[in-house]
Amino acid sequence: MSVPGNLVNTLSMPLRWGDMDSYGHANNTVYFRFFEEARIVWLASMDLGGSEAETGPIIIKTSATFLKELSHPATVSVKTYADKAGNTSLDTYHTITDENTGELYAEGYAKIVWFDKVARSSMRLPDSLRALATD
Repeated sequence: MSVPGNLVNTLSMPLRWGDMDSYGHANNTVYFRFFEEARIVWLASMDLGGSEAETGPIIIKTSATFLKELSHPATVSVKTYADKAGNTSLDTYHTITDENTGELYAEGYAKIVWFDKVARSSMRLPDSLRALATD
């Protein structure tokens, strides 16, 4: 598997019992929550996008490809990759793998747009994020 972009963060997270649905595997929304948590932790580690900040990320497009059932108990590794940057946006990708076996459960994508919370409009992507992007 080849994920585009530069690896910028890895986060370990447990699958909770309540994350499973009536079919006995993780509900599809849980994968998006894993992607979200990894993205928020990564941006916070860069002192970007905090809830009190006047600017931050919004997601304008997201997707996931579910490759393997994820069932409790499991601990996953969520990797985040920064790819191409536009004037106001950054393409990011994620993978979810089993922390112990390395088996790939899902791949994800999110287009981040940097947002001015006061003006309620997009704004230039921070240089610190632009520096992580690929050419």
